[in-house]
Amino acid sequence: VQLVESGGGLVQAGGSVRLSCAASGGTFSSYPMGWFRQAPGKEREFVARISSSGGSSTRYTDSVKGRFTISRDNAKQTVYLQMNSLKPEDTAVYYCAADSRWGGGYYSTADYDYWGQGTQVTVSS
Repeated sequence: VQLVESGGGLVQAGGSVRLSCAASGGTFSSYPMGWFRQAPGKEREFVARISSSGGSSTRYTDSVKGRFTISRDNAKQTVYLQMNSLKPEDTAVYYCAADSRWGGGYYSTADYDYWGQGTQVTVSS
């Protein structure tokens, strides 16, 4: 499975950005998908996850609840992360990831086995 993120960039605090992650290979529609982020000097952290079928089966880390929305279009083999009301502390490289094993976990990097190369999001104050 190959994952390619896009949509990052520089945005002012309070602004919005939508990230996309296009998948190829594998069976995208059967994989739960996640978004993680990594700020300089920090570990990669969980942001959001969506089930294979999408819809309301989503999870978010507390710091982004109410501001970020994860969604997917299985026909386009793409997962999205809509980020609103951005804050400087949201600045990070954002990665999408696929869970092909359904191991039961969702917030650890070890729960995912395919990763994209990441896209930078910088939020200026």
